[in-house]
Amino acid sequence: MSVYSVKAKGWRYDFTLNGTRHTRGWFKTKGAARKAENERREEIVNPAPPPIQSETIQTDMAFLDLVNRRLDHVRAYNSVTHYRDIKYHGRRWVSHWKGLIVGEITTEMIELFLKGRLEVSAHVANKELQYLRALFNFGIKKRFINNNPTAGIEFFPIERRKKYIPPKDDVLKAISSGDPEAQQYLWTIILTAARVGEINALTWDDVDFDRKLVTLWTRKRKGGNREPREVPMIQRLYDILRYRFHTRKDDLPWVFWHTYWSRKVGQWVKGPYGERKSLMKALCKASGVRYFRFHALRHLTASMLDDLGVPIGVIQRILGHQNRRTTEIYLHTIGEADREAMAKLEATQLLQGDLTSLSEGPTNKHLAFWHRKVTKRPQYNVLMREVEQLGYKGTGRKYGVSDNAIRKWIRAYESSPKVIQ
Repeated sequence: MSVYSVKAKGWRYDFTLNGTRHTRGWFKTKGAARKAENERREEIVNPAPPPIQSETIQTDMAFLDLVNRRLDHVRAYNSVTHYRDIKYHGRRWVSHWKGLIVGEITTEMIELFLKGRLEVSAHVANKELQYLRALFNFGIKKRFINNNPTAGIEFFPIERRKKYIPPKDDVLKAISSGDPEAQQYLWTIILTAARVGEINALTWDDVDFDRKLVTLWTRKRKGGNREPREVPMIQRLYDILRYRFHTRKDDLPWVFWHTYWSRKVGQWVKGPYGERKSLMKALCKASGVRYFRFHALRHLTASMLDDLGVPIGVIQRILGHQNRRTTEIYLHTIGEADREAMAKLEATQLLQGDLTSLSEGPTNKHLAFWHRKVTKRPQYNVLMREVEQLGYKGTGRKYGVSDNAIRKWIRAYESSPKVIQ
């Protein structure tokens, strides 16, 4: 049935001609929808000649088709992990808006969907919005659609938490609890500051023993370009990789690989690792330390380099960041430079005095206590110590008088040497 009605909306036509679907709504009457359908069929059968140097631009398409086009693009231009992430979200979107045309999806519908995801967490809802916005922007860029219903929708506020970076002792405990292969794997991550995906994809062609360089490849670039960066090998990393090269049993290209059951081919195959999520859980549990992920090792290496005084530009190149601000996020631990700075503050004259007079004073008293009328002046040595620590104004506020009054007290003491003694 090419013409049908939808309750509370009106009539629309929907037909397929030459393998292409054509639909439009909402008409007030069935006759108006039928007339518009006939006009559209006539336009398709007898199209008007296109204007010179013009392009035919598609203005709408099925939502399912847009998601599939987006997945094809991500598969070609981005990493496998990103493709898997988009596919995971895409299944939820298609299930939610199954059978709809992109133009039928409104801003209100997306806001309602995001509120449902907000019940999980604000981070989850913001991730959905980020990927949905990219989906519709992709459609506009490719001229499949001409409107982005996520425009104007703001991200939900989130409570940012300090990312946990394990202490060096905990890292060593976790590493020592693993088998030799796991230990070599973790040390390679630490000594290259690499992403776990970069180590999983590392091949022997990327290891240059003569120049002591490791080439890491990433697709985390605009446009999905796969780009390399070289990281120098220190002696410990050189020994690990040299040992693995000489003791490898199979002529496989990967530095780290495993044997796993492939559901695609229905047999056991050898290939590179995927994510290895269970490895860190098992090692942390066995060593009795707080759980941390592989990415924390990358943060740890960056922070250690920062503590050693390595310039941030060098750390940025080692981490493979294009933006300096991204590198600064990794340098969030309290290092030796921060401790040295606070130690210099502690050594100042302000903090060298005796604080017994302050500790003996009342705490959390009502404001009127500090504005009370002074009936007894402090001794000269106490007064001078407080002036040195708090200043004239601070001492005056403590005793409820002006700073000039404090100066008069001092002059009075100094005019009577016997009182000072």
